[in-house]
Parts: sequence; structure tokens; C-alpha cells
Amino acid sequence: ALVSLFVLAPRFSSPDAYKRTVESLDAKKETVMGLVAASTASSAAVSLLPGDVGTPIADKLIDLSSDFMIVLAAIYLEKYLLTIMGFAAFKVLVPVGCLLAAIGAYFRYRSEMGAAALAIGAKFIVFGISIVLVVPASVMISNMVEATYESSVHETIAATEETNKAIEDAAQEEAAAAAASGNGQVNIFETISQLPNAIQSLPETVTGLTRDVQDSVNGLIESLAVMIVTSCVIPILVLLFFLWLMQVILGIKVDIPMRGFKPGPRRRVA
Repeated sequence: ALVSLFVLAPRFSSPDAYKRTVESLDAKKETVMGLVAASTASSAAVSLLPGDVGTPIADKLIDLSSDFMIVLAAIYLEKYLLTIMGFAAFKVLVPVGCLLAAIGAYFRYRSEMGAAALAIGAKFIVFGISIVLVVPASVMISNMVEATYESSVHETIAATEETNKAIEDAAQEEAAAAAASGNGQVNIFETISQLPNAIQSLPETVTGLTRDVQDSVNGLIESLAVMIVTSCVIPILVLLFFLWLMQVILGIKVDIPMRGFKPGPRRRVA
């Protein structure tokens, strides 16, 4: 108990003890932030398409940005749980478990309550150690899954940025050409106001850009699915697995003696 309080608790309640896990979570956070930025910029770029062509796509991209924020919140929660679980385990659960185990070991052969206290103390200790391992184990499994889809996620971000740049460049070039042919000079305010009309003058280009935007949306949806699985589903499954494992390992039936509450044998009255 003393080792847990004064040696293990300060160590495992510090982020330095989970350096690799924190680095993995930070890398995952940067990926999600890149996807949020890509979807938001793509929504703004799609709004330049003429008429109502890009409105449904822009709305979907905004919804994707909100969904990515949920994934980002899950990543931050995992990051904070690392130190919280370490503090709770080695500052509370393990010392209390050691105390109960000591009491149970002392009264083990003197009372049935001693055996019960020993079993409960062992449960506290194993449960405390298990909750410390939940987040690192989930991050490790998530990294194994992400290794398969990491390249496709980065390719999606790059493709989305290229599509956004193509839309903006086409709009600026056509608006500038229209303004220059009308006045002989380029007025920046007129250029901005004429962006939708400038793109509308090139229907084939708009069709190609719309197709590229749809491909980008599909890629973002696939990336969102991967991030939800790795950041939300896998941690929950790992937690359920640890709970099941603890139930199997610690499935000790604790019987509280009730002899004192049972009625004694009846005596016959002569």
C-alpha cells in the first residue's frame, strides 16, 4: 500500500508514464483536425458552385465536421483518462485493496468475514491494475487498425485540398477574366461578386469539379468511419473485454455469514 501511494501513484498519474500512448493520441488528434479542416474548407469551396448544385454537398460536409468533433472529443477523453485511471488505481483502489487483504489475512482462520475481506481486497487490487491498462491497450489495438488505413486517410485529405484549390482557382480566373474584359481593370470587389457566375460559364468544368467533390465527400465519410471505429468503438470493446476478463478472474463468490441471523433450534416446552 505504501509503495502504491508514494511510488506508483505519482508515477502513473503523470503523462510522462504514457509517453508513447500520448504521442499516438496526439498523432490521431492531428489527423482528425486535418479532416475537420479539409471538410470545412471543402464546404466553403463547394458553396461557390453555381445555383443549388453544391448546397446538399456543402450541408453534408458541415455535418461531417460535427461528426469529426465527436471523434476529437473521444480522443481527448482517452488522453485525460490515462492519468485519472492511474491516480484512481494506485492512490485509492490498490491501497484499499491491500488494507482489506491484510485484514482478511489476519482474520482468515478466525472468522468467515476474514476470507470475504481477503477476496474483496484482491478484487480491488486486480481491478485497479486493470483500469490502468484499458486505455493503453485500446490505443495499441487502434494503432494496429489505423496502420491499414493510414495512407488512405492522408490521401483523402490531400485529394480534398486539391479539389478545393481547383474550385477556387477556376472561380478566380474566370471572375478576373470577366472583370478585365468588361472594364479593362480588375476590381477585387467585382471579382468576388462574380465568382458564382464565372463558374457557371463553364458547365463542363463545373461537372468535373462536382464529381471530384463527391469523391472527396466519399473519402471523408470513409475516413470518418475509420476514425469512429478506432477512437470510439475499439476503446468501448476493450473496456467490455476487460470487464469480462475481470469477471472471469475475480468471479469469486463472497458469502457473508448469516448464522447469527438464523433462528436457533426450537426447544420443546414440557
